[in-house]
Amino acid sequence: MTERAMDWQELTNLTRGRPFVVERVRLAGGVAIEGQFEPPQLGQLSLEDQVFVTAFVRCHGSIKEMERIFGVSYPTIKSRLNRISQLLDFVETDPAPSRADVIDRLRRGEIDAQQALQELEGHA
Repeated sequence: MTERAMDWQELTNLTRGRPFVVERVRLAGGVAIEGQFEPPQLGQLSLEDQVFVTAFVRCHGSIKEMERIFGVSYPTIKSRLNRISQLLDFVETDPAPSRADVIDRLRRGEIDAQQALQELEGHA
């Protein structure tokens, strides 16, 4: 008898929003990895918030479409998006240049000493 795989929604329901740690992952080929792994951020959201985010992605971020789907107003959708965004850590998409990059740009004359100092101070 084979066990049916549990999806994130079932896991979210079982944990009732309490924090949890995944301790074992089995790959499709049978290899198991043990340790302490945090579930993905979206998997840590409540089931309702997971459904909301999925709907938002499916309607390509259209707040008008979200209003229609959920039958609520623009401010309600924005408020919920703001609340969910506070729960998620965002990946820095414009990281500060490394010290070596700043110095190289200074050597090439692309920036002056003042600009280089300002960028380097941002690293402190």
